[in-house]
Parts: sequence; structure tokens; C-alpha cells
Amino acid sequence: MSKLQKSLIIIGAILLVDQALKIWIKTNMMLGQEYRIFDWFSIYFIENNGMAFGMELAGEYGKMILSIFRIIAVGGIAWYLYTLTKKNAPMGLIMSVSMVMAGAIGNIIDSAFYGMLFDASYGRVATFLPAEGGYATFLHGKVVDMFYFPLFSGVYPEWFPWIGGDKFIFFRPVFNIADSSITVGIFIILIFQKRFFPEEN
Repeated sequence: MSKLQKSLIIIGAILLVDQALKIWIKTNMMLGQEYRIFDWFSIYFIENNGMAFGMELAGEYGKMILSIFRIIAVGGIAWYLYTLTKKNAPMGLIMSVSMVMAGAIGNIIDSAFYGMLFDASYGRVATFLPAEGGYATFLHGKVVDMFYFPLFSGVYPEWFPWIGGDKFIFFRPVFNIADSSITVGIFIILIFQKRFFPEEN
């Protein structure tokens, strides 16, 4: 099996699991619903309108610009991944870039198509292919997130500027398999960069 074939299998497997879980969440849970698995881990359904940590591009076309940028970025990653397989790069690097690409595609699918495929999840479980149409147009969908790890909580010391005395939760962000795939892929590249990119003598 070639490295390109292995890369495609990695991307396909991550996308399959990512989309299967998102579709299950979307068609079985209402927005804001939570299944507490442990004290430190929940399945908590939220939808992300924009980038990581809920950041958004303002204006009527902000969401579309973000989605188009993601598609262009994936095109660049795909070309880079293809050249890596042709140059017989280390399989660890190919695997890591494949994970980043799979995660990016996974979230693009949500943004591009979920608005057309589902109705809104506010106060009800969404319907797949509703007769009245979806909740948004092409490239204006929302990304489904569900993994929540509130590992511990506490209160900031009073002497902390601006936030002294406020409560905090660690880890607050809610994320999905695609986000995890991107993060793990990038961390592997950073950790093993000397092995993946040896200096030429």
C-alpha cells in the first residue's frame, strides 16, 4: 500500500467518525443539552458560528469569507500532502498532515452543508432534510461541537487584575473530533519536527 493510499485511509476514517458523531448529536440532542459521563467529561451540544473559541468575522459576508478561506486552505494542505507522498516523506509527517486535513474538511462540511441539511436545534431535535428546508444557505452552516472537559473549577485570587474573585472552569472550550484531529496533528509535527525536517548538511 502506498503512502498516498494510507493517507487517504486516515482522512476517510477520521471524516467518517467525525461526521457520524455530529449527525447523531444533531438528530438526537437539542442545542444546549448535556449528557454527563463523568464529573470531568460531558457530551454537551453546542454550535460554533465561526472560528475556534466562538470568534467570528463580522458583517453579512463574514461567515462566507471564513468558509471560502477554509476551502482554499484545505486545497493548499492537499497539494502539500500530495507532494509529501511523492517525495517519500516520513510516514509520521504524512499521518500528521492527513489528520490536519481531515479535521479541516470535517468542519468545512458542517459550515458548507449542515445549514441546508438540517433545521435549527433550538428547543428541539433537528430534522435531517426537513420539508421546509434547512436553517441556512450554502456556506452559512454552523459547526457541531460536543466534547466538554470541565476538569476542575475554582476562583481567581482577589489580587488578579480585572478577574480577581471571578469563578473559572478548566477546560472550558467545547470541541469535536475534527478539532481534536487538527490539534493532535499539529502537536505531533511540533514534537517531531527535527525528525520530520532534518537539516541538510
